[in-house]
Amino acid sequence: MTLEFQTTPLQAGNGFESPDTLDRGIALDPALRPAFAGEGRGAENIDRLFDDDALCVTSGQQPGLFTGPLFTLYKALSAVALAREYEAALGRSVVPVFWVAGDDHDFAEANHVTLLSTSNEPERLELPARAADAPSTPLYRETLGSDIDDLIERATALLPDTEFRADAMAWLTRHYHAGNDMATAFGDALADLLGSAGLVVFRPTHAAAKAVSAPWMIKALEAGTMLDERLRARAGELEAAGHAVPVPTQAGNTLVMVDAAMGRDRLTIDGADFVTRRSGERWTLASLQELAAVDPERLSANVLLRPVIEAAILPTMAYVAGPGELAYFPQTAPVFKTLGVTPQAFGPRWSARIIEPRVRKTLDRYGLTPEDLTGPEGQIEAQLVRDAMPSDATGALDRLRKAVDREFTTLVAGGKHIDQTLEKPIQHIRNQMNSGLDNVEKKLISRLKQQNEVLVRQLANARHAVFPTGRPQERVFNLLQYLVKYGPHFVEQAQTHCDAWAKTLEPLPRS
Repeated sequence: MTLEFQTTPLQAGNGFESPDTLDRGIALDPALRPAFAGEGRGAENIDRLFDDDALCVTSGQQPGLFTGPLFTLYKALSAVALAREYEAALGRSVVPVFWVAGDDHDFAEANHVTLLSTSNEPERLELPARAADAPSTPLYRETLGSDIDDLIERATALLPDTEFRADAMAWLTRHYHAGNDMATAFGDALADLLGSAGLVVFRPTHAAAKAVSAPWMIKALEAGTMLDERLRARAGELEAAGHAVPVPTQAGNTLVMVDAAMGRDRLTIDGADFVTRRSGERWTLASLQELAAVDPERLSANVLLRPVIEAAILPTMAYVAGPGELAYFPQTAPVFKTLGVTPQAFGPRWSARIIEPRVRKTLDRYGLTPEDLTGPEGQIEAQLVRDAMPSDATGALDRLRKAVDREFTTLVAGGKHIDQTLEKPIQHIRNQMNSGLDNVEKKLISRLKQQNEVLVRQLANARHAVFPTGRPQERVFNLLQYLVKYGPHFVEQAQTHCDAWAKTLEPLPRS
């Protein structure tokens, strides 16, 4: 079955910033190889990536339950599509790499998933929340318990029994099971799903990656005061130019996090030392240098340092970003400059809206576009029902409203001639009459809605499918429901549309 994918650009124009140079002087450290994962063509691409002349197009995301919202898939497909375009244009190996941000500790953002049930209602499945006083454990250290089995059982019950359901659930349970951690489950599920497309997964939380990255975090700490000043100056420049500054630049903050007594904690500058923001543990630069040498897994970068470390250790020519990342990348300029790292290019990922056949049928039946479903629930239904109201009823209401306005205008003028204080009481009565007519119309529409249950139900189903909970589909729904309905063809069709989008981007990379 062919699905309709509507590309929904994240920003105006179709440009993708081209890097100043493709030869950024980055050679992959052989020690990083264990940090990469891939299956099928993805495994072959790991070998290609370690060729001297190879480049990569990257994207990334913090781990999410069952791979998180649809936009995670779209990020990965975007990296695949752009790598293909760049490889064809340059005549050299360009590999798509997905960076699994397993250091992230926001469990509340990662512990849930939303699926559209067979009753056409968005259903949220959620792992138990952390206790309020629980440590901020990085997701790569967040082990799944038996609760994951209950969620998978619930997901199976919510979704239709199709020819594809068994394979889709087998893919899920291979990775999301008790004993696995959130980051490994997330990354391996993507590598499994998109191995045939050539996707390579990078795990920056792997011990090998931590050892290579840690020196860059030490450099950021050594330049902590300078970076603090430059980042706050940059924030001022952006604000003065009318641009957003989404990442707070509070005085004294560093760009490095450390696993401490309260979990992942920000290091702040305190004289010549560093102090964790929440637990108040004190560190000297020497003690952090020693930590980087003997236990680098305890150090991690914040969102402004992360792309700089990527550019320092991977031969990235371009990074595919979502709207949040696109907003904060302008803040990173002082970090690249201070640490002496040449930045990669960056640009928007593919964004799309899926219009399933039953939704298309509903839209066409009532002459609607998907955007018509963005209004408050019931609004478009009321308009369609109003249009179906008998013409004699709508005509009578229209004539009555005009008559009330016309005659009360005359009455107000006459009343004011008798006594100025009569104007407000007369206006009040006019408003009451108009309100009464509105109530009559509402009653007529309400009764018509009852008589048009099919229309109301079909539009509600279409709205839930395209704008669940009033939000864009790609930011709410998980891909599992589409794998169950359409099988592997879903990913193949999505990749085809993403490839077409990639061909529209300009300019091509420079040789």
